[in-house]
Amino acid sequence: METNSVSKVSEGGERRVDVIVEAAGRLFFAPGLAPVSMDELARELGMSKKTIYRHFPDKRSLLAAVLDRQFAAVEDTLLAAAEDTEGQPFDVRVQRFLVAAGTELGRIGAAQLATGRGGDAMLRQYVEQRVDTVIYRRIDELFRLGHREGLLLAPPELLFEITRGALERLFTSRLPHDLDWTAAELLRATVDTVLYGAIRPTRTGGEDVRLGAAIPAARDDDKEVNP
Repeated sequence: METNSVSKVSEGGERRVDVIVEAAGRLFFAPGLAPVSMDELARELGMSKKTIYRHFPDKRSLLAAVLDRQFAAVEDTLLAAAEDTEGQPFDVRVQRFLVAAGTELGRIGAAQLATGRGGDAMLRQYVEQRVDTVIYRRIDELFRLGHREGLLLAPPELLFEITRGALERLFTSRLPHDLDWTAAELLRATVDTVLYGAIRPTRTGGEDVRLGAAIPAARDDDKEVNP
C-alpha cells in the first residue's frame, strides 16, 4: 500500500514517472557492490511494485529510462561547453570540451558499473553505443576539424585514440589517491598533456625545438615514386 506522502507528491502519471526514474537513478547507480532490487526501490518510494510496473513493465525498461535521462543531460552539458567557447582559440575549445566530456564520463561510469553488475548485455551495449555517439564521436569530430584547419601537429586519429584511452583509464586508476589530486585536477592535467605535450620546448641557438618536428609527414600514396 502506498504512503499518503508519496501519493501526494506523485499525483499525475508524468509526475509519478519522474519520481520513479529519479529514485531509480539514485539507487540503482549508487556506488556499491550489491545491486538494488525492485522491492528496495518500492520501499524507498513508499509505493507498491504494482504501481511501478504499471509504468515500467520490467527493471530493464526502468534502467533504460534512467539512462536516457542521464545521456540527455550529458548532451546538454557538452552542447553548453561548445557554445561557451565558440569563437575562442582552438586549444581552448578542445580543452574545455574534453574536461566537460571527461567529467560526464565519470558520471556515466556509475551507470556502466551498475549495468555490468546486473549482467544485462543489452543494457551494457546500449551504454557503450550512447557513450560512443554522445561523447567520443564529438571528440573525434573536434580533432578532425582542427586537422582541416591546419592546427594539429599529429594525426587526428592518433590524438583521438590517446585521448579516449586516457579518459577511460583515469576512472579505474589509483592516481588521484597516489598523487593526492582531485579527479578534476587529474583530468585537466591529462587534457593539457594531450594538447601541449609533457616536455617543455628546449631552446637551441635562440629557437625552440618542438616535438612536432619529430612527427613524420603524412605520405601521399597517390604520388608516383620516381626511380
